[in-house]
Amino acid sequence: MTHQKPSRLRGAFVRGVLWLLFLGPLFFLSYNFTNRHAASLPDVPSFFFEWERAIPFWPWTIVPYWSIDLLYGLAFLCCRDKAETNRLGLRYLGAQVIAMSCFLLWPLRFAFERPITEGFFGELFNLLGFFDLPYNQSPSLHIAVLVIMWRQFALLKTAPAVRFAIHAWAILIGCSVLTTWQHHFIDIPTGLAAGLVCLWLWPETERTPLQKEAGFKRSGVALCYALGAVLALALALTLGGAWLLIGWIALALALTAFNYAWAGAAGFQKNLRGHSLAVRWLFAPYMLAAWINSRLWTRRHPEPDLVMDGLWLGRLPTAREFAKWAEQRGGNVALFDLAAELPAPALPSGTGYNTLPCLDLVSIPAQVLQEAVRRVERLRDGKRDVWIACALGYSRSALVAAAYLFRMRKTATVREAVALLRHARPQIVLGPEEHARLEEFAQLTEANGSES
Repeated sequence: MTHQKPSRLRGAFVRGVLWLLFLGPLFFLSYNFTNRHAASLPDVPSFFFEWERAIPFWPWTIVPYWSIDLLYGLAFLCCRDKAETNRLGLRYLGAQVIAMSCFLLWPLRFAFERPITEGFFGELFNLLGFFDLPYNQSPSLHIAVLVIMWRQFALLKTAPAVRFAIHAWAILIGCSVLTTWQHHFIDIPTGLAAGLVCLWLWPETERTPLQKEAGFKRSGVALCYALGAVLALALALTLGGAWLLIGWIALALALTAFNYAWAGAAGFQKNLRGHSLAVRWLFAPYMLAAWINSRLWTRRHPEPDLVMDGLWLGRLPTAREFAKWAEQRGGNVALFDLAAELPAPALPSGTGYNTLPCLDLVSIPAQVLQEAVRRVERLRDGKRDVWIACALGYSRSALVAAAYLFRMRKTATVREAVALLRHARPQIVLGPEEHARLEEFAQLTEANGSES
């Protein structure tokens, strides 16, 4: 067990205090401004479902509701260094910016009249009323902050009982926004989305999506996803009711468009441990559709094809498909995963795995192909059978397989490598752009070979 250096912990603590000194006044100033702005408008609408009238009012839940203010600051004590502290501070700041912007763009009013409460709980409600008006509804900043704070506490290495208490109290805080009659239901999913977007924008290990990925342009694909997002949102708002769930699809498509226009494959935040928590939730509708699409296109040919010498090409398998294939190959196998948008299967113990996430419908740059080939080589060490996979096993994986064949001198040219692949798997799709990337890869390979 390693211990953090006291100097690092002191630095994180000081940085946390500075963040609180900045975020605290900013919150009260901006929150009060948006509240007063909504109060000055002649007519502020409310949005709620009729079934919400049956939600009980539980005065005691004002305690967990208020507790988020204490936990907000305590979350900084969970940070182990300045970088982690800055990440938490940026997430909090992002949540404030998103929520306050929404409060100004479409202010909403809480529609129900809260019952008069006496005693200790009544005093807490009165204290809340000093600065809180029945506006600032969707997205719930309370929920957005809860998501961020909950994630920070969940990263702690604690006993199971403590972890259970953390999750139970967080759930109670989330429920309290309804049982204190502070928010309507619509504020919860929108608040969850705002909090998850902040986790996504400032991830724990991956590069932030705010940083542009150089080396590719797919504005046409990005535009298609953006139009899909607009249409889905328009449909959700037009149909209303339970159809508002389509708004989740709209958000997933909008973020996918952002990945294609700006962030690249890093926006899907997939690594050896899988996708990040934020991606699993934010992109869930898109990822589900991508998985269904991959199964439909390959339903008549789900198995991988042997190219040569233990190199296989196919779609990203299910756990059962891969286990069956691994058993047939004697267990000395590995999976190389190129599908940024799909979750990797659970693999049998002892199986090799590596991933280099790449966007679908985007030709892989020659420099990335070099890294992919190096990773396949490492997986092949020990004469393992390697299954190179993407969503369909037709394009991204075929491009890497062709580059690998040329790099290992299995073919004299990349054209011969492509021909070999077409013979083994006729369904592969490698167009002029992919051929150009392979020629660039060949030139880089030859240049590196001559230098060595």
